[in-house]
Amino acid sequence: MLSETKPAETPFDATVARLRACRICRDAPIYGAPLPQEPRPIVQGLASARLCVASQAPGNRADKSGIPFMDPSGTRLRDWLGLDEAAFYDASRLAIVPMGACFPGYDAKGGDKPPRRECAERWREELFAGLPDLELILVIGQYAQAWHLGRSKAGLTDTVRRWREILAGPRTPRVLPLPHPSWRNSGWLKANPWYEAELLPVLKAEVARAMAPR
Repeated sequence: MLSETKPAETPFDATVARLRACRICRDAPIYGAPLPQEPRPIVQGLASARLCVASQAPGNRADKSGIPFMDPSGTRLRDWLGLDEAAFYDASRLAIVPMGACFPGYDAKGGDKPPRRECAERWREELFAGLPDLELILVIGQYAQAWHLGRSKAGLTDTVRRWREILAGPRTPRVLPLPHPSWRNSGWLKANPWYEAELLPVLKAEVARAMAPR
């Protein structure tokens, strides 16, 4: 009987394994109070991924399930991308790298707190160094946009409005800014109909290209 040969561990695999054991934000926080619950770092990907969703931080549902975007925001995001769940969770093609790998807890108004800053500072460069085949990074929300595009006085709306310029820029991999797919942003979508009319068709085409078999 032939034995199966396990794929060799890649630098990305090794980084993810160390990240999943990370407890910096709870045991040695640098910014603010410790994480209020047991850390559960959530990240998806393999070194072969050509598309990356650079998001903010897992929500409470993702924290409980261990699956990123398994919530109404994920349903909307998959609709934007033109992907079903099987394709979206295919780690060999699509990586999900949040700014903060753990659910940050709720603020006083009941919304999610910002991603923990310790996480991006410690892990982000190493994670992306392990994804050499990336062709397109979808940067979701202001925190990911500041990291990948540089801090700017322009707000999220102005940044997303510049999507053509940003997508056509000299960066490798290419970058495309998106708003967060949270249902809290439904008012933003109604106020900015150009997003669905102009950006989404290009987004779906770019995603299909990055996800297609080589």
